[in-house]
Amino acid sequence: MKGSIDLAWPSPSGELRSVPSSGETYHAFIPGSLVDAQPFTLQGADALLADEARGALARLDGLSPVIPDANLFITMYLRKEALLSAQIEGTQSSLSDVLLFEDDETADDLDAVDVTDYVAALRLGMERMQQLPLSTRLFNEIHARLLLNGRGRERQPGMIRTSQNWIGGTRPGNARFVPPPATDIAACLSDLERYLNNAESAELPLVRIARAHAQFETIHPYLDGNGRLGRLLITLSLISFGIIEAPLLYLSLYLKQHRDVYYELLQRTRTHGDWQAWIRFFLEGVRDTAKQAMRTAERIVKLIREDRLRITGHRSSATLHRLCDLLQSTPILSVPRASRLTGISHPTTMKGFETLTHLGLVRELTGRQRGRIFEYTAYLDLLREGTDPLPR
Repeated sequence: MKGSIDLAWPSPSGELRSVPSSGETYHAFIPGSLVDAQPFTLQGADALLADEARGALARLDGLSPVIPDANLFITMYLRKEALLSAQIEGTQSSLSDVLLFEDDETADDLDAVDVTDYVAALRLGMERMQQLPLSTRLFNEIHARLLLNGRGRERQPGMIRTSQNWIGGTRPGNARFVPPPATDIAACLSDLERYLNNAESAELPLVRIARAHAQFETIHPYLDGNGRLGRLLITLSLISFGIIEAPLLYLSLYLKQHRDVYYELLQRTRTHGDWQAWIRFFLEGVRDTAKQAMRTAERIVKLIREDRLRITGHRSSATLHRLCDLLQSTPILSVPRASRLTGISHPTTMKGFETLTHLGLVRELTGRQRGRIFEYTAYLDLLREGTDPLPR
């Protein structure tokens, strides 16, 4: 979001309220009701774009049953999404950093902690959606887990803010954007809940998810972690609306690659009520991300199938298969951790990794004789796309 908010509005999508504070007056934006708003309908090229996005999602979701072990693949994909979402907000960790941190959780890497908390928060959200609708209660539970250990853990995790926050600047008076005052949050979230859970809505589900994401980011109901939680809720909404069954679609790579446009279009929904540009951007992201995820998944399925064939028939193939299965969810592994997770003895695990190295399936990272760490390089390379940290 570039530049300060334009006080010349008035915006068709909400109210710009003057709020006196500490000798100055700032302007907070209170979004209008989505429940009471005219349903947004797609026409022409936008309707075709929505069809393309739905088709790409259906094909991606249909791939899940043919992935050798979808849970292992999803575990790895979750880490990638968590990393990308954190990188949008400045995290400098790489995918390898996160995996190495998981292998040695005594390491001091706050960026990696943020990523592991995101993974845990998304898993919690998927579990709790079995009992709860998309709601403030669910948001609070996920937010509490999201900020449990990393950045923002001192900023009231799981609690709706009771003070004013802002985006950009040093105070609300010179901020780029000021969300609703704390006294308006309950009403804003209640409206968002009703919008998300309106079974009679005339809007397409993808349109509702796009508008709900923008509305959540505008409300900014927490002191920290709003962006990460808002992006996480996109995936949970896709599952809740029955658009996908497995969490295979994540938009953070697309949003990272188009970060400035992402922020600018969110702002235009506030200043100009420009929902069309935002929804078009969102649908393009869903379509392109689903297609890319499918290509990646197909390449991973092919790689795993070929690698399993290379070890089938080997005299220690049982051990090698167990290690390869583990490497699909944890593609950077130390020998002690691999031994602990598989229940295979340390010497047998070491021999197994040496065999996999000889076969060209893994490579050793440390160059040491003790404390050796191995990487499933070809698999990890397929997942590394777009995960280089953004420049500071």
